[in-house]
Amino acid sequence: MLEKLPSPQELTVLLGEDLYAVWENLRRAIEEKYEMELLWDKGYSHWVYELKYRRGGKTLCTLNADDHDLGIQIIFGKDERAKVEAIADELSAVVRETYENAHTFHDGKWVMFHPADASMTPDLIRLLGLKRRPNRK
Repeated sequence: MLEKLPSPQELTVLLGEDLYAVWENLRRAIEEKYEMELLWDKGYSHWVYELKYRRGGKTLCTLNADDHDLGIQIIFGKDERAKVEAIADELSAVVRETYENAHTFHDGKWVMFHPADASMTPDLIRLLGLKRRPNRK
């Protein structure tokens, strides 16, 4: 857990203006659909920061920020993978390929998406909806 949360200005410098806009777009889209606990921490691996969305001890997704790099990690369990694979043809090519190329571990398929603009947001929100039904109207 971070003692001092990064400011919007710090995130803008870290990500760059364009990726910070994507970060904010994703954050707003998630928070519009989900009431979650927000957990800021130092990033795992090469990431500087992570913002984890959790509720009831389960993680919905994690936004990751690094020097001009943005990632959103979603972990899909067995049942969730079946749901994703059922709609795979309806997803954009980049989202589908990222999902298909991700490694499947014993506890699920860990997928790190790297959105460069807002075009992936609708697909990502749809995938989150397969993982957990939105709890905001």
